[in-house]
Amino acid sequence: MVLVLASAAMVLASWFVVQRFKAFAQTPLPITAPMVLSLAPGSSFQGLPRQLAALGLAQEHWHWRWYGRLHQPTLRVGEYWVEPGMTIEQLVQHLSSGAVRRHRLTIIEGWTVAELRAQLATDVRLMPLSRDWDEAKLMAHLGCVGCWAEGRFLPETYTFERPFSDSDLLSLAYTAMNRALDQAWSQRQAELPLANTDELLIMASLIEKEARLASERPEIAGVFARRLQQGMRLQTDPTVVYGLDASEFDGRIRRVHLRTDHPWNTYTRHGLPATPIALPGRASIEAAAQPKAGRSLYFVARGDGSHHFSESLAEHNRAVDRYIRGRP
Repeated sequence: MVLVLASAAMVLASWFVVQRFKAFAQTPLPITAPMVLSLAPGSSFQGLPRQLAALGLAQEHWHWRWYGRLHQPTLRVGEYWVEPGMTIEQLVQHLSSGAVRRHRLTIIEGWTVAELRAQLATDVRLMPLSRDWDEAKLMAHLGCVGCWAEGRFLPETYTFERPFSDSDLLSLAYTAMNRALDQAWSQRQAELPLANTDELLIMASLIEKEARLASERPEIAGVFARRLQQGMRLQTDPTVVYGLDASEFDGRIRRVHLRTDHPWNTYTRHGLPATPIALPGRASIEAAAQPKAGRSLYFVARGDGSHHFSESLAEHNRAVDRYIRGRP
């Protein structure tokens, strides 16, 4: 009889513990609005109760130890949305699912690499691992020792999960640019006056800075290609501006700027500039590889985003008088 009573007591106690445990697991978290919960590298289930207690979402309790022993959950690092009404059990399942919050970052076409890195330096979502690296160290980290950094990061929208660093983002953009260049190069026109993908990238950057209308990119590329083939200087203003110190340029190009020689000045030097002058997008890369056929050798901005294209210098000078100098 005593044995039976003891057994019944144990069953009752077990049932009571199970019920308490179920009630614990189904306890809603005191959340009134959606919030972000971050699990840092090295986070484990054992540390979760302490983290939740610090946020005022739960108390450390022996139930957590039993939950861990029964389910042995493995939490995955990252940021998670936590919704009102979510129970402890749902939270643990969510943190084990890997359904982390994803972030988006857009690199803008036409940015310089300096502008890109300045933008990354202000983005609090990214760990600043490469913030203080010079360009040589950055490119060595990306596996391109001795390469210039300008232009080598593809303007696109990238998604990432935290934790994520600025160097991780640059690596994504660098790899994407290499793929875009290789694809465009494999489909390039015959007799393209460019020697390799580096020159393709430089040409694409000129197109990116000159074109305002997508429809004009191939035509601008055609002008540049024909000028190279005929041994003419490219004479494109953005290359002049790129080589100037900020203190030397107030937004207006003057004759002294056109005559000041530097490695990017296509008025004083033949051929392509020393490096790209910006980050070109896919459309400019494709235009550089497949320039539009034609006979125009000059173009001038009309002031509305479009350009007037000319075949002769005389026609070009008349267009400059009309659109730049405002003469009839």
